Amino acid sequence: MNIGFLGGRFDPVHFGHLGAAQDACARYQLDRLIFVPTAQAPHQSQRIHAAAGDRLAMLRLATASQPQFEISEFELGQRDVSYTCDTVRHFRRLHTQDRLFWIIGGDQLARLHEWKGIDELAGLIEFIVLARPGHPRQPAVDIPGLRLHGCAGRLAETSSTGLRDRVKGGLPLDNLVPDAVADYIARRGLYQRRR
Repeated sequence: MNIGFLGGRFDPVHFGHLGAAQDACARYQLDRLIFVPTAQAPHQSQRIHAAAGDRLAMLRLATASQPQFEISEFELGQRDVSYTCDTVRHFRRLHTQDRLFWIIGGDQLARLHEWKGIDELAGLIEFIVLARPGHPRQPAVDIPGLRLHGCAGRLAETSSTGLRDRVKGGLPLDNLVPDAVADYIARRGLYQRRR
């Protein structure tokens, strides 16, 4: 099987995430796409705004109609910062015979050499690099054995930061997140300006 993994905070999940996942599935004939929400990513200094349970619930709502989409709680169960190399080792043990792909945005490519255990990662998994608006594709970094595959899909310019700002400003999330996710955010009062 061909299995893709898309990691992130998903704070909140939006159509940019879902479109990227669909494009990667179509382009590389992925049998499964596993979303991997992180507890705390090592290269992102911004804090996580919604609790893990809320981010997980929103992901479940957003992916419910896509049978090839799954969600892993592996990183959410870790006590410390989540490193991709630890996560990939975990999945490689579970999927010894499968072809595994880690999906990243094109803006992350130039920083791959900074990832913990990248030399080992290059041997464990292949990378699908998504084109991102406003971020020209960076030249490949010199990492022995690194396998990169481009994906010029419809990755939207939507950002979770922008969506949180919209909620704080009282603006709607129509056509930016699935309706069920927008309803969940409103019902739970997520991302509201604190008084």
